[in-house]
Amino acid sequence: MRVFDDIEAPVIERFGSRRALNSQLARPEPAAALRKIADSRWLSEASRAVMQAGFNWTVVRNKWPRIEEIFHGFDLHHCAFMPDEALEDVMKQDGMIRHWAKTKAIRDNATFFLELSRAHNGLGHYFAGWDAASYVDNLRALQKGGSRLGGRTAQVFLRRMGVDTPIFSPDMVQALVREGVVLKSPSSQRDLAAVQSALNQWRQESGRSLSEISQILAYSVG
Repeated sequence: MRVFDDIEAPVIERFGSRRALNSQLARPEPAAALRKIADSRWLSEASRAVMQAGFNWTVVRNKWPRIEEIFHGFDLHHCAFMPDEALEDVMKQDGMIRHWAKTKAIRDNATFFLELSRAHNGLGHYFAGWDAASYVDNLRALQKGGSRLGGRTAQVFLRRMGVDTPIFSPDMVQALVREGVVLKSPSSQRDLAAVQSALNQWRQESGRSLSEISQILAYSVG
């Protein structure tokens, strides 16, 4: 596995300068900003990421203001205590994306998020407390406790919210394979531990966030 400077140098050259590269990178929000985000926003973005998985993202984005209305602004208490009958009624409303499993996931994730919020004095405090050195463990806990947050869905949701997260895109995975970190897209505990170890090393070498490292790895391929 190469040092991160050797991976980043050709990317900087392609962009023309470090400043030009930096201008294209999404960066995580500071912990103080994450703590201020309302619980309802976390559920809304998680639900949108779930809905967009396998769907046309633009269609979902355009429908989202109406879906926000249908779910009362994604208030955790309202969504967590919706019975099946209420979810069935929701499916019949104009503007709703009619997918039962993904609709049910909104309630399931509201229940999970409500527990996290109560335990951590708000979801913002929970996510702001994530340690980059334990990212894989935190991600697995989120995926295990949540509904339909596997694959890249949780990572897309977290990136949008400003949490420091890589996204295991095809290009990033190709870079990880090239660097000898894994042989394929990481899913096993062993592969994820190897990815965490590599990310920790590259963070120490570069001073960059997980989000930045992920994007630079992807740029080094495509």
